Amino acid sequence: MGEDKDFVVTPWKVEGIVDYDRLIEQFGTERITEELKDRMYKVTKEKHVLLERNLFFSHRDLGWILDEYEKGNKFVLYTGRGPSGITHIGHLVPWIFTKWMQEKFDTTLYFQMTNDEKYFFDSHLSLDDVRKYTYDNTLDLLALGFEPENTYIIQDIEHIDLLYEIAVEVARKVTFSTVKATFGFDNSTNIGSTWHPAIQAVPAFLHSWIYGKKTPCIIPCAIDQDPFWRVTRDIAEKLGYYKPASIQCSFVPGLKEGGKMSSSEPMSAVFTTDTPKMAKKKVMAAFTGGRTTVEEQRKLGANPDICSVFKYYNFIFMPDDRDLADIEKKCRGGNILCGECKQILAPMMMEFLEKHQAAREEVKDRVDEFSAARLRDELRR
Repeated sequence: MGEDKDFVVTPWKVEGIVDYDRLIEQFGTERITEELKDRMYKVTKEKHVLLERNLFFSHRDLGWILDEYEKGNKFVLYTGRGPSGITHIGHLVPWIFTKWMQEKFDTTLYFQMTNDEKYFFDSHLSLDDVRKYTYDNTLDLLALGFEPENTYIIQDIEHIDLLYEIAVEVARKVTFSTVKATFGFDNSTNIGSTWHPAIQAVPAFLHSWIYGKKTPCIIPCAIDQDPFWRVTRDIAEKLGYYKPASIQCSFVPGLKEGGKMSSSEPMSAVFTTDTPKMAKKKVMAAFTGGRTTVEEQRKLGANPDICSVFKYYNFIFMPDDRDLADIEKKCRGGNILCGECKQILAPMMMEFLEKHQAAREEVKDRVDEFSAARLRDELRR
């Protein structure tokens, strides 16, 4: 895991200001090169802002996945969510990119809701809690426009019959010393937590297992989840599967100073269920790179490099590079004050939430259409 004197990155905790170059070195991933982007764009026929701005910045075996695709060996996608609370905008970023990949590469997505993991790791959550959040988080996923024809949502507790046989095979190959070293488990860790990495490995192999054809898999995710895939990759070939590839994004910043958006700090995060009025309040209270006084800012300019408002433009709210460059120039030149800049972001955030929440309402009766229980029929054939 990524533990440093200045920051901590684990699957369950992210603290401090992350140095992504150091994290790549610690995790052993690779930077996404311009050559790899160009290879993706050759297939997709369009660029994606999250790749262009290096927000998806790291990978394992992305080149190999593209090699296989060019040979006609299509891959499947796998990502997921640990349903421990309400979804915030930061959670949506890898899902948005996953949907783009799914459409452009015309492939299947296995989306895992690790409700067992959250029950094991958070003693404050009941089984009813994680089931409630599983449903609620599913609405946020489906509101982005996924379709049931090629999207399967796996709920670990409810669909354990689909997962258990592969999980047993994985578990026999993974030693306790491996998960202890990878995840920092100790004698106080409950045995459910030590078992969970085997369950989380399964969707990387599930398509191959069901259809009887060895199929590549790539996992778009935030980089804090990489330790799970290191364990999965270690045992994949021993079980007769390909090692899953992955493509990792950085964290959406919080609205407070430093660190990422966090559910445990409500004013740092904009939740998908926040009212537009509440979202505006959070934006207007956000940390910026402004100066102490108006006069000083007009004279010296502000610093967008540390400004949470500017970082939100950079992620998803200002996809046009010309618009982004214009507001950065005004910021550094002292031609716009932080309050004015927040007044630009706030209505963008409010409009996004209004549309997203309307889409959530529309999919409330469609959740069962995406259930991985449909895969049981494939197994019977």
